[in-house]
Amino acid sequence: MTSLPEPLDFSGLHTYSVHGRHSKVSIDDFATPVRPGMTVAQLLTALPGQLAGVDFPELVRRIGDAHRQRRPVILGMGAHVIKVGLNPILIDLMRRGILTAIALNGAGIIHDAEIAMVGRTSEEVADVLGAGAFGAARETGEVLNSAIADGARRNIGIGRAVGEALLARNFPHTDQSLLAMAARLGVPVTVHVAMGTDIIHIHPSADGAAIGQAGHHDFRIFCRLVSELEGGVYLNVGSAVLLPEVFLKALTVVRNLGHQVKRFTTANFDFIRHYRPATNVVHRPTLEGGKGFHFTGHHELMLPLLAAAVVDEIDK
Repeated sequence: MTSLPEPLDFSGLHTYSVHGRHSKVSIDDFATPVRPGMTVAQLLTALPGQLAGVDFPELVRRIGDAHRQRRPVILGMGAHVIKVGLNPILIDLMRRGILTAIALNGAGIIHDAEIAMVGRTSEEVADVLGAGAFGAARETGEVLNSAIADGARRNIGIGRAVGEALLARNFPHTDQSLLAMAARLGVPVTVHVAMGTDIIHIHPSADGAAIGQAGHHDFRIFCRLVSELEGGVYLNVGSAVLLPEVFLKALTVVRNLGHQVKRFTTANFDFIRHYRPATNVVHRPTLEGGKGFHFTGHHELMLPLLAAAVVDEIDK
C-alpha cells in the first residue's frame, strides 16, 4: 500500500519585514468619503489613486487640454449609444465646441433617423424575424436610401447627406437627432458602412453604387480628420469591430501620406474588453507617442459621467 504524503514543513521559510517591502497599494491612494453636494470635479478628486481612479481623471484632463489648445476631439461610436438615450448629451458637447467630429457605423443613421421621424426606435427582432418582417419599416428605408442617393449625386458623404435631409424634412423630433444637429452646427459626421449589415440594404430603394460612393467619400473625410489628430483625442464608444478597423486604416493612410500624427490620446469605452478596440484604438496607434485608455461600463452611465467631468474641467 502506498504511503500518504507528509505535510511540507514551513519552519525554515525565509521572511522579511513588511516595513521594508515595496507595496503597490498605500493608504495615500485611498478614496475620500463622498459627501452631499459634491461637484463632479470633487468626486474625481475623491477617487482612489488606483487603476481607473487614476486613468479616468487623466483622460478628462487630456480632453480639456485638447479643447483649450483647439485640437480635435473625435467620437467614433456604435448605434447602441443612440439607443440608450445619449443623443442630448452628445448634442450638448457639440454645441459647446468640445466634440468636433463624429464617426458612426451604418446602424447609427437608422436609429438616429427613426428618433427624428417618430421619436422612438429599435424594434423587437424576435417578434418579427419569423415573418420576415425585421427591418422592413417603409419610411426608414425610403428616407435614408433617398438621402444617400442624393448625397452621391451631390458628391458628399452619407453623414452630411442624411443630416441635411432630416433638417430639410423637419421631422417632429429633429432636435433630438445627432446627424441633424451636427449638420446645423457644422460638425462633420462620417458614416462607415459594411454592406448587408443594415436594414436599409434590404429595401427596394437601396442603391449599392450610391452607398459605396457616399460611404467612400466619408472615409476620405474621416482620413482628413485623423490627419489633424496630433495633440487631439479619439474616443471609440461601443464599436467592437468596424470603427476600430476604420480608424486603423485611416491612421496608416495619413501617416503614409506624410502627416505627423504621433502624439494623441485614445480611449475605448464598452461593456466588455474586445480585441480590436484594445489593439487598434488603445495600443497600436499610441506606440510612437500619446496614451491610450480603456474603460469598461455601461454607456448610459459612463458617457454622462465623462461629459459632466469634461464640462467641469473646461469651465474651471
